[in-house]
Amino acid sequence: TVFHVDTVQDHSNTLVAKLDGIDDRDAAFALRAQEISIERSRLPPPADDEFYWSELIGLKVVNREGAVLGTVSSLMETGAHDLLVIKGVREHLIPFVAAFVGKVDVAGGVIEVDWGEDY
Repeated sequence: TVFHVDTVQDHSNTLVAKLDGIDDRDAAFALRAQEISIERSRLPPPADDEFYWSELIGLKVVNREGAVLGTVSSLMETGAHDLLVIKGVREHLIPFVAAFVGKVDVAGGVIEVDWGEDY
């Protein structure tokens, strides 16, 4: 189902959207916890050193020693910082912060991290 967004407001770290045709509380409640999407072409380009999560899914993750840790399977929002969820021989949860994440090469398909294989 396609809905057009009438308005969007920021409310306590959450976006609250008014959708065209959803005019009462019961109709809105029926849509709660649903996944939403938007055409990529409608999004503004990210600033330098910013990324859309969808750009990171599937990228190979290597550490500074060149060891492949796996690929980004998802990201998690924790409140303190986002986590890269890496699936490989084992799962790694790597904070997506400059202390641990170095170069992110979306075009090349690789993220370099300062993270040991045994972490």
